[in-house]
Amino acid sequence: MATTTKAEKTEKKVTAKKTAVTTTARLAGQYRSTIAKELQKELGLNNPHQVPKLEKITLNVGLGKAKDDKKVIEAATNTLRKITGQQPIQTIAKKSIASFKLREGNMIGLKVTLRGDRMYEFLDRIITIVLPRLRDFHGVSNKAFDRQGNFSLGLIDQSVFPELTFDETTTAHGMQAVMTIRASEPAHAKALLQKFGMPFEKEAK
Repeated sequence: MATTTKAEKTEKKVTAKKTAVTTTARLAGQYRSTIAKELQKELGLNNPHQVPKLEKITLNVGLGKAKDDKKVIEAATNTLRKITGQQPIQTIAKKSIASFKLREGNMIGLKVTLRGDRMYEFLDRIITIVLPRLRDFHGVSNKAFDRQGNFSLGLIDQSVFPELTFDETTTAHGMQAVMTIRASEPAHAKALLQKFGMPFEKEAK
């Protein structure tokens, strides 16, 4: 019976690590291999650096009146941790607003910032799994871009994420995903998201 030497075992471990490191998120691979080139040609861009690119996705949960409700804070923290694989950080009020009973330094929300493969993997799940689960969904808004081309997507509650159990969705809360896109204009940013498969609502002719 053949035996495995220590050197062979070490070589197998190194090979396994290399394989894990070279694994690329599906949309990241598509962007590098085909999408960037197609966009450069279709948008008539001379410089490859002008091609629109997704830089980060920031998930925000605003707590509002629930900023002192431990149950809501725990639910929102669990949601962000489960769906992103990262520990959320607290967002703090920078100034006091008496009409909102808000004091400087109070926690007003939670956020997670995704970059690299985690960002692309999250976007992939949003497009292929989460959005199709929305009731009466007819596409995301064409008007959700700001002047820089960044795109905002709002979700009413967290129950559309399959990573969460029923018990983890009983304390409902909304969230916003802001996709920061490097683009010269909103139309270019939209073209990028469409290449990724983002379903936009049909505009009236």
